[in-house]
Amino acid sequence: MFKSIRILLAVAAFHDYEIWQMDVKTAFLNGKLEEGVYMTQPEGFVTPENVGKVFKLQRSIYGLKQASRSWNLRFNEAIQEFGFIRNEDEPCVYKKFSGSIVSFLILYVDDILIIGNDIPTLQSIKTWLSSCFSMKDLGEATYILGVKIYRDRSRRLLGLSQSTYIDKVLKRFSMEESKRGFLLMRHGISLSKETCPSTPQERERMSQIPYASTIGSIMYAMICTRPDLSYALSMTSRYQANPGEGHWTAVKNILKYLRRTKDVFLVYRGVEELRIKGYTDASFQTDKDYSRS
Repeated sequence: MFKSIRILLAVAAFHDYEIWQMDVKTAFLNGKLEEGVYMTQPEGFVTPENVGKVFKLQRSIYGLKQASRSWNLRFNEAIQEFGFIRNEDEPCVYKKFSGSIVSFLILYVDDILIIGNDIPTLQSIKTWLSSCFSMKDLGEATYILGVKIYRDRSRRLLGLSQSTYIDKVLKRFSMEESKRGFLLMRHGISLSKETCPSTPQERERMSQIPYASTIGSIMYAMICTRPDLSYALSMTSRYQANPGEGHWTAVKNILKYLRRTKDVFLVYRGVEELRIKGYTDASFQTDKDYSRS
């Protein structure tokens, strides 16, 4: 989950750890098959004496349903052999402690982040991974899952930005030339089922609008770097099954706000104390549809 990546980046910013990145070349070809899998001969590679025969796969290939699982098992086996311990709550996060030396490893399919406070140890991790798999060393981490990583190590600042992703979303939904919005949801706007389409003609017209796709695209930004979108998205996402014009207008307001704030960063800093802060809020019976808090 991306929140696990954010947690470790926050720890790295606080302690000024190194953050390095590697990429696994053709990751799914490293998996070991535990079952018999057969495939037809690829077009252009059929030999005359073997027409009508099939291949038995010795290793995993792209396209198999179990390809990602077999790759994960293979990687887990290799990294634990080096001494890493898998996190119980987040199976793609690993840790290794040796005295004061701390190392973390994050795996996301074929992208790897290596975080730690000892450069020789991190180099040995890179060497080990390169001996097990065909790897590409990307140096200091700059991008992870489309999120740009900025660092100012002199001030222990680490910023995450999705400006490029937001530009793509705005272009996809033809909002790149829209006005720049100042508010996610204007005061006085109240969404409810009362404004949902009630006639076949209205439903047909709204079915042409990519409401759910827009919600999903905005949600990825919210999950990664833009928690300020949470409330507006929670309100608009309730009506994906049957959105009305008012609901679509509210979603477009979010896109307009994103156009103005696309360069906003989610920033982690080396403050005096590394601690988790949580906030919660509730409003009494503001849900017009069910009168719930």
